[in-house]
Amino acid sequence: MPKVKIYSTPACVYCQTLKKFLDEKGFKYEDINVAENHQAAEEMIQKSGQMGVPVTDIDGEIVIGFDKDKISELLEIKK
Repeated sequence: MPKVKIYSTPACVYCQTLKKFLDEKGFKYEDINVAENHQAAEEMIQKSGQMGVPVTDIDGEIVIGFDKDKISELLEIKK
């Protein structure tokens, strides 16, 4: 199973939608709250060049925002 990290904040609607999508598809992920973890926020910015969330790291591939098509492609989720 791929290693999935989600950089998110509790107030982010797109973050919640992304996590719900992965939960429904049965994927495990590490949820990193960048509002509380400033070191993780810096890591997210270095990886993505972005300050906005969600940022998803799927086996080293970075996806910015809730890009359902790209996430589905990387996780080999059939439509």
